[in-house]
Amino acid sequence: MDDYPLLNLFWTMLWLFLWVMWFFLLFKVITDIFRDHTLSGWAKAGWLVFALVLPYLGVLVYLGVRGRSMAERDVQQAREQEAAVRQYIQKTAGTGGGSVDELHKLSTLRDKGDLSQEEFEKAKTKLLA
Repeated sequence: MDDYPLLNLFWTMLWLFLWVMWFFLLFKVITDIFRDHTLSGWAKAGWLVFALVLPYLGVLVYLGVRGRSMAERDVQQAREQEAAVRQYIQKTAGTGGGSVDELHKLSTLRDKGDLSQEEFEKAKTKLLA
């Protein structure tokens, strides 16, 4: 351990961190190239080749030219995912509490005597299924 000082360890960790960050940025740019629907296929191929053949220059130029729209696409994708989750939750839970209202109506009919306990249980299991 004496032949590798603490400062060298610090520099090694710093370079490793920067290297990992670089790959994250490269993959982010590549996924953004394929996610962008405004680019034609040839434009996507050109950006991809530029980013892979000359990675540092390609990624920096891509960020300079299309960085703002890259952020807008991120925000748009987050909104679409949030809307999909909300739609799924509403579909799964039932919109507007319809099943809750139906259960209340069934219990009211049972309390009035219009439904027997067996009919109420059948209707409840049918409604909750």
